[in-house]
Amino acid sequence: MLISFAELNKFINSKVTGILHVGAHECEEIRMYNSIGVPNENIFWIEAMPDKVLKMKYLNVPNIFQCLVDEVDGSIVPFHITNNGESSSLLKFGSHSKHHPHVHVVNTIELSTTRLDTLIEKCNIPISKLNFINLDIQGVELRALKSMEKHLHNVQYIYTEINTEYVYENCNLVNEIDQYLYGHGFKRVITKICGNFGWGDAFYVKL
Repeated sequence: MLISFAELNKFINSKVTGILHVGAHECEEIRMYNSIGVPNENIFWIEAMPDKVLKMKYLNVPNIFQCLVDEVDGSIVPFHITNNGESSSLLKFGSHSKHHPHVHVVNTIELSTTRLDTLIEKCNIPISKLNFINLDIQGVELRALKSMEKHLHNVQYIYTEINTEYVYENCNLVNEIDQYLYGHGFKRVITKICGNFGWGDAFYVKL
């Protein structure tokens, strides 16, 4: 996370009651979440890569689900796994290849897509108690938000990776996320861009 919780706390006016983290990787943020008083049982993790999910379950991380999130259910799509893991995406590289030439795809697997609202209902995820969402899914963050639109009224805070250029082919750009979330009562209050690489993080708060 490019934005620290010290910066986020300026805008978090009510306690974070629970977190939905989409794009868990290896749950690196778990200690940070615990440090602001969110226990593990109130954190729900979603990760596309099956091996990462198995690893986290082996390490006894609760509430982790294997799911490739998109706007439609049941589409079989190629998922591109990179040598650093963190850049893996269902989208192909755009300017990412230019900015980070040391990162490359090492494997492509086929996965079935699932909407977040479908997963929430199927797995009985207590979304009404999760008022903080963190999205880090390499260019399809807006598609994930749209896939859980009917649950956005439960959310107070959204932390998401953003793109200011097409880091991935056909990825959503930050102005598109701004427009969509503004229509649901959110305002972007913090933005941090990573150098000249065309991506960064943003924090939205419900007005």
